[in-house]
Amino acid sequence: MLVGTWNLENLYRPGGLFGPRDQSAYETKLAALAAVITELDPDLLGLQEIGEPVALADLAGLLDGEWHTAVSAYPDPRGIRVGFLSRTPLRPLADTTAFPDRLRPVQTDDTGQTAQAAGRGLLAVETQGMSVAVAHLKSKLLTYPLNRFHPHDEGERARYGAYALHRRTAEATALRALADALLAGDGRDRDVVVLGDLNDEVQAATTQILLGPPGSEAGTGGFDRPDRGDAARLWNVAPFIPAEQRCSRVHAGRRELIDHVLLSHRLVHRVTAAGTGLPGGTAPRLPSVDADPAGRRDAPGSDHAPVWVRIG
Repeated sequence: MLVGTWNLENLYRPGGLFGPRDQSAYETKLAALAAVITELDPDLLGLQEIGEPVALADLAGLLDGEWHTAVSAYPDPRGIRVGFLSRTPLRPLADTTAFPDRLRPVQTDDTGQTAQAAGRGLLAVETQGMSVAVAHLKSKLLTYPLNRFHPHDEGERARYGAYALHRRTAEATALRALADALLAGDGRDRDVVVLGDLNDEVQAATTQILLGPPGSEAGTGGFDRPDRGDAARLWNVAPFIPAEQRCSRVHAGRRELIDHVLLSHRLVHRVTAAGTGLPGGTAPRLPSVDADPAGRRDAPGSDHAPVWVRIG
């Protein structure tokens, strides 16, 4: 079984504010996405930046065989949301933006505006005996007042960087709460996957929040030593990815692994391979993106590489 996550980068039908400007650019984008999915050949793919559910249906229609889809009912103000593409039927488990109890709203701008929930829905489904949650956490690409992508000064950059980090931290905490519900304290026997565009790297504090109890990470001496934390833990598959492939996006010329797949105890011990891009390939070749996401609205494909894991 191959399970993965992929940020599709502004999957809208043409004519809107964010997607391709015309039908030709849209069809070129869909064809590029479909070619990657066909070669990747996933059983289940968690998706981000679905601008319109009908655009996901258009994409699924280009793929061979029968595919099942699910999308969150909670897009962000730009209209993008998370979803799934699966070869097997999907049973909905949760679709939520709620912060967990006792987590207070977080400041989001200089006016004191606060966020009381995640900016995009956290969607969970069940398929093939697995419970799977997909998320797209708050971006590190900063937006300033009046939809500016560049700050007036370094003080403004620092403040809005802090606001984004606070929000991403709260969203990671909400996603961990959803993972706790899916694990139900029984991660040794429950097959749980949490995946998505987490917008930070493996060792970032926000990504680490999702792992649960510390210890036993892949690549450490404790990985094969069972302990009480295993029932609540999730393991990032990043250590199973060849070092030269640990990149899912390039920002300002810097390679980053910000898209992740996390597995519960029983699943992580069944991993046979993991990677980015396409199985059997080399490091993915990706465009370098800058602070203005509008610059690629007519570009084919995506600015992210898929991240995948094969489970035996």
